[in-house]
Amino acid sequence: MKQKVVLITGASSGIGDATARALAGAGYRVFGGVRAPGATSAIPGVEFVEMDVKDDDSVRSAVDDVLKRAGRIDVLVNNAGVSLVGPVEATSDAEVAALFDVNVFGVLRVVRAVLPSMRREKSGLIVNISSVLGFLPAPFMGLYASSKHALEGLSESLDHEVRGFGVRVMLVEPSFTRTKLDINATRTASVITDYETALHASVDAVQQQVSNAPPPDSVAKSILATVEGTYRLRRPADGRAKLLTFLRRFAPAPQVDKSLRKAFGLN
Repeated sequence: MKQKVVLITGASSGIGDATARALAGAGYRVFGGVRAPGATSAIPGVEFVEMDVKDDDSVRSAVDDVLKRAGRIDVLVNNAGVSLVGPVEATSDAEVAALFDVNVFGVLRVVRAVLPSMRREKSGLIVNISSVLGFLPAPFMGLYASSKHALEGLSESLDHEVRGFGVRVMLVEPSFTRTKLDINATRTASVITDYETALHASVDAVQQQVSNAPPPDSVAKSILATVEGTYRLRRPADGRAKLLTFLRRFAPAPQVDKSLRKAFGLN
């Protein structure tokens, strides 16, 4: 049986780094897309390719490089992402564009570059790393949540389009994870003082949850299980994500609303 080939975006740190290690350790041939291969710490068994998901030419060049070296891409893990914290009202057009350029259009660029080879092979799996904020609201992370809601709609729609070619699309939905994405999230440049008290309370609540959250290795194990398991469109990445999925579907709306406000320090 041929060794399966995996391409992971955003492989230099956090969930991407942990996933590259987990898949390489499980016997996959792993290519990690990173913006600066020369400045990225080596990962055993992982081959880096230069890729900036914000740039069409960079994405196409990276995918062509993988195909030349490996001949195929069996699994694509779209992990690269950025975050933004601040009131929706304070968010500038440029900040929104920068966020969506990575979290939505970045995924779209890589998918468009990889799909032709998957269609030719009549086989492939695309795993998009979403979040529980892909199905829940997030005060003061409204644009990040919007980008993940968009990713979920894109993924579910795309799966219908490509399954006739033997390609499937899946979503992995982590809750808070102990990575730099949440700890060092960019703040909106504009400040509206009316929101400051609630914003600070929310940021403190999120930081507390992140500090007690599982490490990215736990999400990597879920991604490995997703790649190797039976098809399921959405896979909650941890116990908290499973609970939130259940509550979103079955709990009364006022209970969900109250729990969410408590989690974001808005009580």
